[in-house]
Amino acid sequence: MYRYAVALGSNLGDRLQHLRRGVARLRHGADVQGLVLSRIYETEPVGGPLEQEAYLNAAAVFFCSLEPAALLALLLHIEQQEGRVRLYPNSPRTLDLDLLLCDGLELELPGLTLPHPRMHLRAFVLAPLAEIAPDWVVPGRGPVADLLARVGRAGVRPTDLRW
Repeated sequence: MYRYAVALGSNLGDRLQHLRRGVARLRHGADVQGLVLSRIYETEPVGGPLEQEAYLNAAAVFFCSLEPAALLALLLHIEQQEGRVRLYPNSPRTLDLDLLLCDGLELELPGLTLPHPRMHLRAFVLAPLAEIAPDWVVPGRGPVADLLARVGRAGVRPTDLRW
């Protein structure tokens, strides 16, 4: 079993429903155990068109027997099931599922880099993850809580939305 961290985001359509269905599809499509979900945050868009809507973001930590490449393939399939269309980098999306971490693994494969290469720069990823896994050490970077302290929480607001 591997321990994984995944970031979830949505800024098109019924954002909360996209996140909820993404988690449900993940549970159904993989042997997910010990799933822990962060609160849901509303965040300002980073990159992409200026006029895009705010995101809902969250993080999930769980155990799963799938190899990292197989889990990534499942995450991409779930995004497609939710209507994700990749028009250009940082384009608005119905559902974004980013594989952030797998145990303490460092991996470089076509289409997959672990840890996620930009996670340490993104408050919208680190704030939800720090809530549920503050001590998880990002290889080559340090603990999640320390990374969040460096980038701050600007543009990241917890919501009262419930899973």
